[in-house]
Amino acid sequence: QVQLVESGGGLVQAGGSLRLSCAASGRTFSSYAMGWFRQAPGKEREFVAAINWSSGRTVYADSVKGRFTISKDNANNMMYLQMDSLKPADTAVYYCAAKYLALTIRFVTPTNGYDVWGQGTQVTVSS
Repeated sequence: QVQLVESGGGLVQAGGSLRLSCAASGRTFSSYAMGWFRQAPGKEREFVAAINWSSGRTVYADSVKGRFTISKDNANNMMYLQMDSLKPADTAVYYCAAKYLALTIRFVTPTNGYDVWGQGTQVTVSS
């Protein structure tokens, strides 16, 4: 069973940086895509970034492109989200997620359909 545990959230001033980490366990992740999503108060959960564990191909939401960087450490089953130039609008609970990819879509990096989730970590950006 896949388990995901996020860490690294906190309070930061606008313009600052944070790095989120996601520790993944329970599987060999070469057949998975991994992603970050966020949910602000009163809003629906939204896609932030994703990475294909095998190919390394990345995808970003337009709202974070150029400011956030997703990366992975295959050897340690870790995923990261480096967040720079943070804005108050980035305030949300951030979730790590995983999606198994069937053979026919093994090199795709999806932005939806994730079905394994971590517990979330709060990111608060003050103005």
